[in-house]
Amino acid sequence: MGLLSYLDSIKARDPAPRSRLEVLIYPGVWALGLHRVAHRLFRWRFFFLARLVNHFSRFLTAIDIHPGAKIGKNFFIDHGFTVIGETAEIGDNVTIYQCVTLGGTDPSNGIAGKRHPTISDGAILGSGSQVLGPIIVGERARIGANAVVTKDVPVGAVMTGIPAKPMLMDAKEYQKPFVPYGTPCCETYDPATQKLELLQCEVEQLRKRLAELITERETDRAGKSEGQSRTTA
Repeated sequence: MGLLSYLDSIKARDPAPRSRLEVLIYPGVWALGLHRVAHRLFRWRFFFLARLVNHFSRFLTAIDIHPGAKIGKNFFIDHGFTVIGETAEIGDNVTIYQCVTLGGTDPSNGIAGKRHPTISDGAILGSGSQVLGPIIVGERARIGANAVVTKDVPVGAVMTGIPAKPMLMDAKEYQKPFVPYGTPCCETYDPATQKLELLQCEVEQLRKRLAELITERETDRAGKSEGQSRTTA
């Protein structure tokens, strides 16, 4: 039942597979299954055997998950070519796209021995994003394609750019249950044109914010004019 639930959670995030059997042969599913074995060996301090399983998994799937990494339920790596470091911690229902790195930096400014990020429940990491150091990515946060994140990410934030910065986002878009590639730009988002999509998304959000500020300014002026008229009367 647990395996079926896991496969269904992936189908809910990926429209491509037509059956659970297709999902079962995904490299991300195999990588996670082999990691569960390697992580258990790592906890039992059979470090060489854990590494052996890790190397076999990397050869088979092109996904490198260190045996020491802690991973929660329903973790989905779409496509592959992902690197996850030893002290990384990943919560439940996290989605990672291709070519993502959860990398380590000098831990002198963080928790002792903690070199890699913590990804909270429900986060989405877009293709090519790099999340570096002992930082925390908040629940339901979305990291845009090719973003480089080196600082903590607030709960629900949408981060884009190098270095990554929070992005304005329409409330209707944010309320969607799942946004592919972590970039809430449009329904026809295509990773092949991701940079253009990100720029278009930022421009659209800036236009909306500008319209809101103009409306607020006009409302304030109208209020002041009405107040002056009453004073004069």
